[in-house]
Amino acid sequence: QVQLVESGGGLVQPGGSLRLSCVASGFTLAYYAVGWFRQAPGKEREGVSCINASDGTKYYADSVKGRFTISRDNAKNTVYLQMNSLKPEDTAIYYCATLFEGPIGSSWHLWDLGSWGQGTQVTVSS
Repeated sequence: QVQLVESGGGLVQPGGSLRLSCVASGFTLAYYAVGWFRQAPGKEREGVSCINASDGTKYYADSVKGRFTISRDNAKNTVYLQMNSLKPEDTAIYYCATLFEGPIGSSWHLWDLGSWGQGTQVTVSS
């Protein structure tokens, strides 16, 4: 069964850190680009970060650049999102998804999406 499972969310104070995990089962995650997305109540889904499969290139939304780091451990079939210096506006449900890499130079936001996880809640509040 093809499945992605996110974990690591929770309640954290502003300025704190969390590390989200996205574990794949039923397929080899290393063959795919993997993206992290988030959706806050009343807002559209936002692409936060992506790591491609071909050369490990990492992409970040401007809103998280310098604070979030995406990485992958192919031996564990897992992709991580390290989130530091968290802000209240980072509060959202975070999802991971596989993506099919597009042509060289294309924006990862336009790549076709594959499998999704069920999401993990991140709440940043004092």
